[in-house]
Amino acid sequence: MIRNPFDEIKENLSKKIPSKLIDKIPKKWEKIGNVLILNLPDELNEYNREISAIYSKILKCKSVLKVIGGIDGVYRKPKVKLIYGSRNTETIHFENGIKYKLDPRKIMFSSGNMHERLRMTNISNQNEIIVDLFAGIGYFSLPIAVYSKPKKIFSCEINPISYSYLCKNIVLNHITSIIEPLLGDNKKTSPVNIANRVLLGYFRETKNYLPTAFNCLKNKSGVIHYHDIFPNEKVPDYPLKIIKDIAKKHNIEIKCLKYINVKSYAPGVSHYVFDIQVGEK
Repeated sequence: MIRNPFDEIKENLSKKIPSKLIDKIPKKWEKIGNVLILNLPDELNEYNREISAIYSKILKCKSVLKVIGGIDGVYRKPKVKLIYGSRNTETIHFENGIKYKLDPRKIMFSSGNMHERLRMTNISNQNEIIVDLFAGIGYFSLPIAVYSKPKKIFSCEINPISYSYLCKNIVLNHITSIIEPLLGDNKKTSPVNIANRVLLGYFRETKNYLPTAFNCLKNKSGVIHYHDIFPNEKVPDYPLKIIKDIAKKHNIEIKCLKYINVKSYAPGVSHYVFDIQVGEK
């Protein structure tokens, strides 16, 4: 009989921490390659090392990071600290046949976006040119390139560390002929009047990059994948009004092809993606 990892963790820790705290240990975790990320409440601070040692052993991870905050700044740096194991936290995460090399201490990676990354594997075709305005380490660019094999993907990234891993991942996945990485502010580096499809995988300020996305599209016509977080009760009307109002200023017609709740972000708030068909008036 295969045992549930959490039950095994709980059993082991019941011998190492006070019984009144055992229900505080996290039932969920983020495992990126062989690096583990835990969200541990403050009540467990005194026992962080004992707890992380057990999680590390049972989940077969070389390092354990503790979440100490959210994602910080324009470089989207995760707020975590090493609490157990190897200081070398660089790893390779395998997902759906794709290799993602990264250091989770320096670079964000959300397993909750897995289904959207999977959807991207067949979103394109061999006749398309794509611009990924927030490529990161290749979250969406890599699966599109490996499985859809479009003519070209221009992958823009402002964070030099993410860009470095993006370049490594292009080589790791043998797609150097498809993806062209571009370092810098996408408002300055993204190609103009070329794309059939644009990815806007960003939060909170996504609307500010719509004009850049419009400019990337060939003859301002194509598809934009617009990501952001919204209160569930305001979807789809509120997000679509934002997009339509900005499109109107640029004399552009838009049509919502579909929208997807990617994952929960907070109580009553979710990460959504809108597939938007764009065309000039």
